[in-house]
Amino acid sequence: MPNQHIKIPDVSPRVQYTANGVDMSYEFPFPIFATEDIVVRLDGVEQVQGYSVMGVGETGGGEVIFDTAPASGVVITSLRQVPYERYTDFLESGDFSAKALNNELDYLTASVQQISRDQKNMLTFSTDEQGKNAILPDAQNRANKALGFDENGNPIAVDYGLTQSAPSFTASGVGAVNRSMNDKMTDVISIRDFGAMGDGVSDDTSAVAQALHAHDAIYIPTGIYRITNTISVGFGKRIYGAGQSSIIKADSNLFDVFSLRSGYCIVSDFKIEGGKTGVFLSGQDSPCVQNRFENLIIENARNGIVLDGGNDTNKPCYWNIFKSFLVLSPSENGIVLTKSGVNGDTPNANIFDGCRVCSNGQPISGHGINIEHGSFYNRIVNCEINVDGSAQSCLIIGGNANETVIDNLYTESTNSVPNVVFSSGSTRTFLTNLLAMSNGVAIDDQSGGQYQAINAGYPTTNKFGSMQVDDLTATLTRADTVFVEAPSAQNVALSTERSVHLVSASQGEITVDLPLASTVQGATYTIKKIDFTGNVVRVSEPNGLGIDRKAEIILGGPYDYVTILSNGAEWFVTSSNRMAGNTKYYDTNGQLDIDMSVDTYLISSYGGTVTCRLPPANAAKAIGRTITIKKTDVSNNPVYVSEQGGAGPDQYTQNLLSRYNAITVVSNGAEWYIVNKFNS
Repeated sequence: MPNQHIKIPDVSPRVQYTANGVDMSYEFPFPIFATEDIVVRLDGVEQVQGYSVMGVGETGGGEVIFDTAPASGVVITSLRQVPYERYTDFLESGDFSAKALNNELDYLTASVQQISRDQKNMLTFSTDEQGKNAILPDAQNRANKALGFDENGNPIAVDYGLTQSAPSFTASGVGAVNRSMNDKMTDVISIRDFGAMGDGVSDDTSAVAQALHAHDAIYIPTGIYRITNTISVGFGKRIYGAGQSSIIKADSNLFDVFSLRSGYCIVSDFKIEGGKTGVFLSGQDSPCVQNRFENLIIENARNGIVLDGGNDTNKPCYWNIFKSFLVLSPSENGIVLTKSGVNGDTPNANIFDGCRVCSNGQPISGHGINIEHGSFYNRIVNCEINVDGSAQSCLIIGGNANETVIDNLYTESTNSVPNVVFSSGSTRTFLTNLLAMSNGVAIDDQSGGQYQAINAGYPTTNKFGSMQVDDLTATLTRADTVFVEAPSAQNVALSTERSVHLVSASQGEITVDLPLASTVQGATYTIKKIDFTGNVVRVSEPNGLGIDRKAEIILGGPYDYVTILSNGAEWFVTSSNRMAGNTKYYDTNGQLDIDMSVDTYLISSYGGTVTCRLPPANAAKAIGRTITIKKTDVSNNPVYVSEQGGAGPDQYTQNLLSRYNAITVVSNGAEWYIVNKFNS
């Protein structure tokens, strides 16, 4: 952009040339503000690539330079097309920039010239003619009729029969109505209506492009339609064919065959051969969303399908559906999801249902399906990938992909090609029902476990990642169990592959050595002695901190057990019938409520009389519990044992008068009973 603002001269923002087959550069005499402001057409078809623009911001205009010279006789049209929008605001009491004002006025002038250019092609009344009615008849009155004029020159609807002798058509069946053949023939628009030959030799590029430009739905009859440039598909278009006999064939692998630049298109029932990419999707004119592709075959393209997030987050590549799709013999990749620009968005929430990628024995340098970028549940459902042994993988989830869902996938290859690869950086991939027929690994996980799998992989078919379960109902829970016995006394290493260990020490004392807690974080093991001998079972952690920081747990009686848990640093007991009773010590006076948190309470009444109040015998924390209260000090201050709201043990408040006096009581849910009492 030059230092001075551009000026908008009184020059039509449209210029047209006829190509001579040699020249590659064609001037335009009007200024443009940005490269996107100029539209280039060849024989009326808008071009999306194959040229560059020079002279942006120059008052005198610039030139369009084609990569290759347009063929002789092709009509080249260049016109300025700016959006009717305004972004600049002049601030109240702010600086009033002449440059900003000039730029705004330049843009408005360009917009007015654009409107003037568009209106030149309209039917208008003469300047000297006034008072004429220019309103067309209502739609229901002008349907299937020609436009005519009455005695006053006003527009009216005229029956075709009054203007020409036209054949008519009436369908068979009750209720069929008579239609003019002109009306009937417009039901289906074929690319042959625009000059396509379908002989596999003629260049049908313009015919296909012009048909798409003129109509929202076009039909591809049986034939081989050779094209030499990308066919751009605009918003809301539909292209459909007669099946595999309708073929769009690219004459090289240097350009994309179909480029979808916006949304809500339907493409179905024909075959694409060759091309850099069979179908390329990227939001350029508008968001590339809600496009549907069905019953298509793409053969011998470098890449079958590419979804590109582009370089503008406002024009993403979302919610596109591919169903019953075959990509045959791609030389690089079958299907690719990527993002070519730094400021683009990942392709999201796209669905591939019943699609197949098959290299058909031909070399392939990339992957069957390659999801380089993607988020928000791109889904691969009921698909098959069968690639040559030269492939890097059947399917790869790239490091910039997350939340990918894969269900009912069949993969096949040779030469140790991996079936599924989860790259480093990929997260939240969900894979169910994988039939992995390649002789490579079923799942090559480079993500550090950032995936979940059900009925997929080998040898572990199910893998669940981090999750939270609020309410779980399990019909049947199974715990892996191992039986441990030795011919004589010895140390036995705990098997980390089983959760329950049944240990028989009938032949001699056994020591079960635990692994270091740091090597099995989160693991839970149960060790149970099952023999009736006097030989003990010891549980220890060699070279570690021990269990609850004890050197060992000893299981001495039949059916003694301990359940332990590693937090990654230490082993902790979570349950056992060999737990030592916990103890609390109090040096106090006055009233002390027993909280039932331990089995033994050691009380010092050195500072004055202490009354230990038991909870009510029917309290939930008391029922079935046995506790001991013992006086530990040498003073003459007594320790009394009473009951909150009740009479006390054996219906009385008990006293402990001397050092080492103790009482053991139990609640049956109705009363506290003395089990043992010692008074010296």
